Amino acid sequence: MIDEFAKAYLHDELRWVRESLLSTLDGLPEYDVRRPLTRTGTNLLGLVKHLALTEARYFGEIFGRPYPDPIPTFDDPGYANHDHMWVREHESRADVIAAYQRACEYADTTIDALPIDAPGFVPWWPRPNVKLLNILVHVVAETNRHTGHADILREQLGAPTGASEVDWEAHRARIESAARAAT
Repeated sequence: MIDEFAKAYLHDELRWVRESLLSTLDGLPEYDVRRPLTRTGTNLLGLVKHLALTEARYFGEIFGRPYPDPIPTFDDPGYANHDHMWVREHESRADVIAAYQRACEYADTTIDALPIDAPGFVPWWPRPNVKLLNILVHVVAETNRHTGHADILREQLGAPTGASEVDWEAHRARIESAARAAT
């Protein structure tokens, strides 16, 4: 019984954080969702693209359920993870979001079809023999981490998430004052 509870709980968390990730794109112009906002080029739409690949890979091949669309593998000649964390000019926002939603639907099918202790194999992990539980935890953590990045990127664009009625300028000034007083 605890297995089904844990699976449902983790799956609900994953669904919630997926929605949160997509909401970071709301109301932003095309340039802002694509432009590099860190030294390494991290951008909002690129995070969505990356997580589409994550969902497709971890809930597909890991459980012997190959994803129906071609996805790059770590063994591909010239593969570099950072090449899949940004969006080229010919890729539309709608296409990237649709690809993410398809990957999530595919992942949901895998999660629904398998018991939480279903075996999987992640050849690039130090302990490659896993269970669905391990992959659920991993993908929830990965999606939460990148959604946190997306929240910060959105804030850098001057479009904070959350309660907009807060006087952020005054709040920031209090924090700056405390930081200066502590040194």
